[in-house]
Amino acid sequence: MKKFSVLASSLALISTFGYAKEIAIGLPMPITGAIAAYGQTAYEGVKMANILEPKLKNGDTIKLVLVDTKGDKIETATATNRLISSDKVVGIIGALTTGNTQQVLGIAEEKKIPVIAPAATADKLFDGKKFGARVCFMDSFQGSAFAAFSYDKLNAKTAVLVVDQAQVYSLGLAKAFEKEFKQKGGKVVKKLNITSGDKDFKAVAAQLKSLNADVVYMPIYHPEASMIVRQAKQVGVTSKFGSGDGVANQTFIDLGGEAVNDYMFTDTFDYTRPPTKRSEEFLAAYEKEKGNREIASFTALGADAYFIMVNAMNECADPSDSVCVNEKIHATSNFEGVSGVISIDASGNATRSVVIKEIKDLKPAYKDIVNP
Repeated sequence: MKKFSVLASSLALISTFGYAKEIAIGLPMPITGAIAAYGQTAYEGVKMANILEPKLKNGDTIKLVLVDTKGDKIETATATNRLISSDKVVGIIGALTTGNTQQVLGIAEEKKIPVIAPAATADKLFDGKKFGARVCFMDSFQGSAFAAFSYDKLNAKTAVLVVDQAQVYSLGLAKAFEKEFKQKGGKVVKKLNITSGDKDFKAVAAQLKSLNADVVYMPIYHPEASMIVRQAKQVGVTSKFGSGDGVANQTFIDLGGEAVNDYMFTDTFDYTRPPTKRSEEFLAAYEKEKGNREIASFTALGADAYFIMVNAMNECADPSDSVCVNEKIHATSNFEGVSGVISIDASGNATRSVVIKEIKDLKPAYKDIVNP
């Protein structure tokens, strides 16, 4: 009888462990290519978050499946299809830029797979979509925040916009900045159009010098922004320069060199001012692993996308039920993340603060904060 009891207990234990399974989260991100800095830093945050929280409350193990999109829209679509059909992911974190995230959403929506975008900021990103969410702010908020900061804190009364006509991100930020700056009483004296991939900006630099505006707002990505500011400084442009979070990475500083000192930009996080207990814990773990606490904002956002995804899975009776996970993501309220306190509404948009930074001695430094 005793032997039977022991055998029964052993079988019950085996059965219990048998229910624990592997839950896959897909990561279509640019790890190589022109915007690799975005994917690399975001993935670093997801990886660290996974080290800190590798299992769900029910014992299921979380598996990360990374696919390099190379920053290309077609590659992003291919990666998303593979993650859903072959890897059977329950949720997706990615891509990074708005255009690539749109590719992910178009496929994931049809398959009812929830997507959390770490850094895609276009206002209309989730129009007509039910399975998309983000942990970053929207362009209308970061664009208007920098416009108000320029007028109120920098005493800027004139501005020039440098806009990439091929990027939804750039167009959205420019529109938001212009609206707020004009409402404040400022004047946008000129809009200069560029195209992603351009390398010769001598004509743009010459116009910036002749216009001599108080502030030059460039809502573009870091490859072009770094070249423009270098060429502008070479011809003696003295205007203050600013951008959105598209330059919030070390690569921008490396490419721009001394020319980017005093450059300002909107961001989501500053490691010198951890806003939550989770921030402190994450920074401590990162320092133990890497030897420093200087994490990029996209690293914090990648981590937050992971933690919110896991939190939603934990609130579902079946964490592999992607529809339930999506519902719980959209019910996120006052979640204490690495980058700050985040709430996500029914449309998938996040309510959170904007940090303004200024590059000093080739390092980004805290300048100001704008709360929603």
